Amino acid sequence: MNDGATILSQMNDRSREVFRRVVENYLETGDPVGSRTLTRTLNEKISAATIRNVMQDLEYLGLLNSPHISAGRVPTQQGLRMFVDGLLEISDLSNDDRTRIDSTLSRTGNDSESLFDRVGAALSMATLGAGVVLAPKHEAPIKHLEFVSLAPDRALVVMVFADGHVENRIFQPPAGQTPSSMREAANFLNALAEGRTLGELRSRIASEIKSRRRELDVLAAELVESGIAIWENEGERYERLIVRGRANLLEGTTGAADLDRIRTLFDDLERKRDIAEFLELTDEGEGVRIFIGSENKLFSLSGSSLVVSPYMNADRKIIGAVGVIGPTRLNYGRIVPIVDYTAQMVGKLLTDQS
Repeated sequence: MNDGATILSQMNDRSREVFRRVVENYLETGDPVGSRTLTRTLNEKISAATIRNVMQDLEYLGLLNSPHISAGRVPTQQGLRMFVDGLLEISDLSNDDRTRIDSTLSRTGNDSESLFDRVGAALSMATLGAGVVLAPKHEAPIKHLEFVSLAPDRALVVMVFADGHVENRIFQPPAGQTPSSMREAANFLNALAEGRTLGELRSRIASEIKSRRRELDVLAAELVESGIAIWENEGERYERLIVRGRANLLEGTTGAADLDRIRTLFDDLERKRDIAEFLELTDEGEGVRIFIGSENKLFSLSGSSLVVSPYMNADRKIIGAVGVIGPTRLNYGRIVPIVDYTAQMVGKLLTDQS
């Protein structure tokens, strides 16, 4: 694959302008762009035949593709990447977008869980994509927890933290759990949990289970181990992924293949596969990053783009990320400042809370 910056530098002004107009038209409409369309919009008066020749050259370079015979062209993933890196014009955040984000984030509810839910909703409403928030772990000491059976294959763990934060998480317990075994597991955990964070609790439980396994019946021990796995999986450094506005990803999808890709994306999100990678996508420093199609390992099967930015705590440490998932024909120039501003606001709100 040719280097995008090299290709762009070797293009003449006419080729660069044709390429830019094709991508901009495609991002706006989602439709293939034909030569006759460009003759009406180019500043320079060029014949349709000349434009077709230029488009053929761009197709040969791997920047454009013709989805149907005699149809117009659409940018390839490589073409979109080159456009984003070299030709994309980032607009200023509009007053309407700023007001929409500010009003959503300033609504009542000061706890972080409510904040992250509002952030996802704000991004979804502002961009008409799916708003994504990677929330950090809650590091306050645990005050109390209990298990509640919801169904034979579903249970709820309620955790109360010393700072007043409350979290409810649903998980699948081992088969055969009884109310008494759940109470026994909760009592065991509460004896260890007070004054410890979830991370500290995990290492303590691992040793306690070994030394006190005989004091627990087998089912209660399984429940404890299952609960630990739910709270802090081996190698999982980050807490949870919040997605709002999934229905927006289905808008305008008509083909079965498109719907299958969207369903695959939903499945990926539901299973939280490789969630830690979401934040690692931003590990090259602060600022917005754009991942197009298969460049984004986490959502590569969806045929979607991800615009993501980390947010930081008061110590300027990256603790989470916010972003937008949408089709590859996102309005990147408008969405980048929205994501950037939202990340800054989340960092500020978290710092104010702490």
